[in-house]
Formats: sequence, structure tokens, C-alpha cells
Amino acid sequence: MAQQAFEEIVETFEFLEDWEDRYRHVIDMGKAMPPLDESLRVPATRVDGCASQVWLVPEIEGQGPQAVFTFRGESDAMIVRGLIAVLHALYSGLDVTQVLAVDAPAELARLGLNEHLSSQRSNGVRAMVERIRMLSERAAA
Repeated sequence: MAQQAFEEIVETFEFLEDWEDRYRHVIDMGKAMPPLDESLRVPATRVDGCASQVWLVPEIEGQGPQAVFTFRGESDAMIVRGLIAVLHALYSGLDVTQVLAVDAPAELARLGLNEHLSSQRSNGVRAMVERIRMLSERAAA
């Protein structure tokens, strides 16, 4: 069910066997994301449960179950910014019902992130996924 952009990350990770190279790739993905305007870095968009500061701003087109989900995000940590880019590739462009159907732990396990992220970073990814799911549930209603 993963988006093509996410499948490309999976393929790149298969090609990059060294975890240092994979980390660099994730960081580069984060660097390529447009910055989030300072006015959007507010408590309402902040994701609790992350060791770093993380903000996710939903951009939902349409209404109800067929509304298309995308988001913008930012973090003060480069690796986390890259993880936001990974989640963006996984979720953006799906309708909100499809977002809720994504098995994020299974998809992210394809990248081997579970074994290579600290427990704090893993908790942060889970918190971001939960925020994305919550935003999608609200939009689907």
C-alpha cells in the first residue's frame, strides 16, 4: 500500500548497505524539504512525545473519507527532519481512509529503522504517526 515515493526510499536503502550511508540519505531528504514558516511552529502543530521539537501541519484537500491528505513538517534535529520526509513519502497523497489503513510499523520495518534508531527517536516516530492518524481521523469524519 506504500506510495511510490516510499518505495523509492526502500529501493535506495537496499542499495545503501551501510547504515551511515542510510542515515546520510535520510538527513539529505530532510534538508531537501522546504522549511516550515515560523508562524506555523506553534503549540497546536507541535508533536508531543518527541525528544526533538517537531511540528506537523496538515494540508487536506476535500472533505470526508475521500479527502486527500498531505502535510508539511519541521524539526530542530536533522535526522528527525529526515524522518518527517520519510513519513511524508509514506502518507502524502493518500486519501484519509487510506492513511488510516497504512501499517506504518510494518512499512517502516522494511527500512530497518527499528533496529537503528534510539528508543527516543523510535518513540518520536510513533508520536508522529499517531498525530498523522489523528489528523486523518478528524478529516474523515
